[in-house]
Parts: sequence; C-alpha cells; structure tokens
Amino acid sequence: MTGHRQSQRPLGAAALIKTLIVIGAGLAAALAFVDLRPPVQFGSAIVAHTTGFLAGYVVTVMVVLMSRAPFLERSIGADRLARWHAVGGRVFIVLLLVHAVAAVHSWMLSHWEDAFTATLAVLGMPGLVAATVGTVLFGVIAVMSVRAARRSVSYETWHGIHLLSYLALALSFAHELAGPDLAGRPGFQIAWTLLFVFALGLVLRYRVLKPLEHAWRHRLRIERLVPEASGVVSVILRGRHIDELRVEAGQFFRWRFLAPGVWRSAHPFSLSAPPGNDLLRITVKALGNGSHSLHSLRPGTRVLAEGPYGAMTQRKRTRESVLLIAGGVGITPMRALFEELEVGDGSLGLLYRASHEDDVIFRDELEEIARMRGASIVWMIGPSADPENKMTAANLTRLVPDVAARDVYVCASRGLSRSVRAALKDAGHPPARLHEEVFAF
Repeated sequence: MTGHRQSQRPLGAAALIKTLIVIGAGLAAALAFVDLRPPVQFGSAIVAHTTGFLAGYVVTVMVVLMSRAPFLERSIGADRLARWHAVGGRVFIVLLLVHAVAAVHSWMLSHWEDAFTATLAVLGMPGLVAATVGTVLFGVIAVMSVRAARRSVSYETWHGIHLLSYLALALSFAHELAGPDLAGRPGFQIAWTLLFVFALGLVLRYRVLKPLEHAWRHRLRIERLVPEASGVVSVILRGRHIDELRVEAGQFFRWRFLAPGVWRSAHPFSLSAPPGNDLLRITVKALGNGSHSLHSLRPGTRVLAEGPYGAMTQRKRTRESVLLIAGGVGITPMRALFEELEVGDGSLGLLYRASHEDDVIFRDELEEIARMRGASIVWMIGPSADPENKMTAANLTRLVPDVAARDVYVCASRGLSRSVRAALKDAGHPPARLHEEVFAF
C-alpha cells in the first residue's frame, strides 16, 4: 500500500506543474503574436496591442479551466481550478480596460484628435461594435462575480449570467481576427482560431456531450428520498452500468435534476456512500433556493450527472494513518472515505464537528463502519462558545495525539475549514498532508 501511495502523490504535483508550464508557454506564444512593427510608434499603441492579445489568451485559459475536463479536475481539483479562474477573471478585466483606453489614446496621438472623436473612430474598426457589446457583457459578469453581488442573487441567477461569457467571447472574436495584429497574417489567424476551437471544444465535450452520453448510458432516476436530519435528505438514484463510472470515495458529480424550477443548474454534491447494486446516494442540506427545491423532488425524476470529479481521494495520501474531519453536512464525502479508505497497518479516525445533536448525520452508519473497520470516531458536538469545542491545536492534539503525523482530509464550512487549517499549522502538521475541496460560487 505504501509504495502505491508514494507513486500517486507525485502524479498530482506533476500534473499541476505541467499545467502551469503549458499556460506559461501559451503566454509566451501569445506575446509572440503581437505585431509591433511600424507604424506602431507610441507607447500607448504598444500597450494596446499587448494587452489586447493577452486578454484574448487569458479568457481562453479561463474557458479551459472551467471546461470540466477530467484530466484537470481529477489531478488539480475543482476548487483550485475555480480559484485560478477567479484570479484570471480579474486579470482579464484589467487587461480589457487597459486595452480599450490605450487604443483610444493611441488614436488620439497618431491622428491629433480629441477623445470623443478618437473613440468613434476606433469603434469604426472591423468588429469593434460587436466587441464592445462583448466587453459590456464581460463587465456585467465581473460585477456579478464580486462577493457582495454573489450573495445577493441565487446560484441559478449567477450561473445563468455567467453563461453570457460564451456570447461575449463570440462577439469579441471577429475583432481579434480582424485586428491589426492578425489581419493579413493567415498563419497566425489559423493558429489563434485553433486555440479558441480547442477551448470551446473541451466545453462542448465535457459540459454538453458527456452529460448527454451519461444520461443515455446510465439512465439515472430518483428512486426515493430519505430524511436524515432536520433540513437534510438523502437522494437515492438508480441507474444502469454504474460500475462503469469508476467513482472513487471523496469524489463528486454535478447533478442536474430534470424537474421544473431546478433543471437549469447543475449542483456539485459528493456521494455519501459507495455505489452498489446500480444505486448512488447523495445527501443534501437545504441551504439555498436550489438545494431546498431538491427536497421536493419526486421519485422517477430523470437526472443528468457530470463526473466523477474531484482530487480528494485515496490517491492524495502520503501516510498510513488518516484523520477525516467533517463539519455538519460536510460528512457526505467523509462518510464514503470512512468506509472505503485503505489504511493498512495505520489508524483511521473521524472527527465530526456539529453544533447540536440534531445536526449529526449518519450516526448509526458511522458507528457501524467504525466497529467493522476498527476505526475511531471523535464527536465534537456542542456550541462553539464552549472552549472544548473550539478547533484549536490544543484540542486537536488532545483528541488525536498523533494528528501531526497523519494525512488529514477536511470537508466543512468555510469558517470551520479556516479554523482547521490554522489549528493544524499550530500543531505542526505539514500543509502538504492536508486535503480538501471547497464548493462555493
């Protein structure tokens, strides 16, 4: 077992390094496309050319990162890809704004015109009106991505607005091909087009065609709903050839339930139990409008499933002994890992944090798994104001004395996850042995 895990860990790091190298190489290639030959004479013209090309490249990388390609999601992790996408979005908007201002300023200098006349002249360039509409759409998406704005809208609304990015990308593409850097350079135009085709091809393959393939092959439907706790329900799904999905404990799917009011959005939920007898189980807590609506779904509802995704699996391990830390409904992937994770001669433990007894999910199942596997469970239940319930280094080492020597998997709320990271750091636990994925929009 140890040799297998040691061979798997570098694979994740290697995939990360290779991805960064490819992105860097693409950046260098994009810069090589920039045409800075005469008549480029002004600094603002150079800035306009460079930022325009970089904006086009960055938005393409962002599309690839969110394409849900398995080779990225399984090796790098959905949460890390989402963070990269968010950073790329900010960089892209800055590049876009600088490009627009620099283009107008360059025209002003080269034609001795005022800002208004120069702006009208620039808008008269090939594809600029459509590109401007695309820029406005990108601006709307950027505003809705600000945390304060995200909190004011539902996930479904936020997701629908983000789909406008594909329209904005299409509106901007004609300007990119007809712009001064690519116009009259057919070889570069073909290469640039192929880059966009590749990015959009990944989206089409993994966000459209693959779910449809799964729907046809696996024919997933809701079999029944099982209440687990206050505001928490397990959704049992039945399908065909479920073993072909090759899902690992700790992974998740993006589920689209084909019912009125919920079909527009795909929600990420981890399996809360290993697959068996062509059955899958997810467990959902009513936190927002979308997840609350899932509680009223009826048996027989058809389901589209994208996945499996996620890197929080057995392959992340570097040590024999493992501690799983779950908070509230974060127990769902931990419960599957608790049943399937192989520890060999090491120790397997679960620390479950909940504010009230009523918030505990799967207590009987967890205790049965612990009994069968010789594993341990630490129940940290009660108000966070109680010093014994605070997630601190002292409490962690008191409850799990060898925590610094274990691999630790975490699935909890954002606040509890921060506390866990800080406590582990203070306890001397290496960050490389902490494994978590955070699903948030």
